[in-house]
Amino acid sequence: MTALIQTIETPDGAFTILADERQRVLSSGWTSDVEAILERLSPANRPEELREAETDAGDAALAFYAGDLSAIDTVTVKQSGTVLQLAGWSALRAIEPGAPLTYTGFAARLGNPNAVRAAASICARNAPALFVPCHRVLRTDGSLGGFAWGLDVKESLLAREGIAA
Repeated sequence: MTALIQTIETPDGAFTILADERQRVLSSGWTSDVEAILERLSPANRPEELREAETDAGDAALAFYAGDLSAIDTVTVKQSGTVLQLAGWSALRAIEPGAPLTYTGFAARLGNPNAVRAAASICARNAPALFVPCHRVLRTDGSLGGFAWGLDVKESLLAREGIAA
């Protein structure tokens, strides 16, 4: 499989997008290190070849940073995982900007409020960051929790969406 790769500059630094030829985002994050983006995917799901190209997702990310917070909602993603992971990633996309959930609230949306660790694991394994907004999940006390791309980026994204972390 050949995949598209694009790095754009954002106020939070370089943002790299890996998409398939149908423009579905496979992986993305705040780095210019292509290997770091590839490592977010299981070895079986990594493309054999990369081709630098502009992507629809790149346009959407730039629109998001320009203030259109809903621009990322229309970007198609392609994820592989367990039934629970797929349900979790779908649920993450339903979290509105400015209305974050706690990990407990996220677990409750998945049908088991006691499955906080599973909810956190779903967030940690989310490859197409920004487009599947795992940054919108916080600790019960309102603190940031974790984020693969750094707490400074998570805090910036939440602030952009109107949440003071």
